[in-house]
Amino acid sequence: MEKPKYRRILLKLSGDAFSGPNGAVDPDVVYELAKEVKEVLDLGLELGVVVGGGNFMRARTGTLYGIERAQADYMGMLASVINALALQDALERLGAVTRVMTAIHMQEVAEPYIRRRAMRHLESGRVIICAAGTGNPYFTTDTAAALRAAEVGAEVLLKGSNVDGIYERDPKLDATAKKLTQVSYMQALTLGLGVMDATAISLSKENGLPIIVFDICARGNLRKVVMGEAVGSLVTE
Repeated sequence: MEKPKYRRILLKLSGDAFSGPNGAVDPDVVYELAKEVKEVLDLGLELGVVVGGGNFMRARTGTLYGIERAQADYMGMLASVINALALQDALERLGAVTRVMTAIHMQEVAEPYIRRRAMRHLESGRVIICAAGTGNPYFTTDTAAALRAAEVGAEVLLKGSNVDGIYERDPKLDATAKKLTQVSYMQALTLGLGVMDATAISLSKENGLPIIVFDICARGNLRKVVMGEAVGSLVTE
């Protein structure tokens, strides 16, 4: 049996990964996403997931409509919990054992995030699904993903997006934009490549945590990344 390149990984999923023709949380889309995750779980690795809530609420959009920034951030955190519960349901229907852990206490639906408890879950073969960001406004789920990855000792941070890597310019706006297969942390910061926010990249750099940006929507991509194939773009030292 093929062995994965990594033993413990942290997967960051934006809220957009949960939406589709059937609404902000599309059950069919979530189930397909869960199948991708279950496929790599069956390889025997340890997996944590951090989910965003952008399919419901983005702080940037909220402030445009007059919602105060901190309030908009809290709304986004609650939205991410909805996505986490949807992913939990889909994964458990496929036979995975999961725990939703939130940075804001809501004990009726999820466990509070506690680092040592999260690590025990991973060691026991459970998927941890982290929601509500860091629990603080003004911090993105990218930063939450880098933080959780560092806390649990993940070997790599995978950012599943709807773009197949990092480009010198937005490929949706400029079809001639060149894809960059590998960049340094400093290049990502100074060139403003939009990989993740500056806090997340700086935190990853400080902890020597490589980041792989890839298209999560392409069937089989997650497994390819986990197996060490050259998919997407790598951010490293």
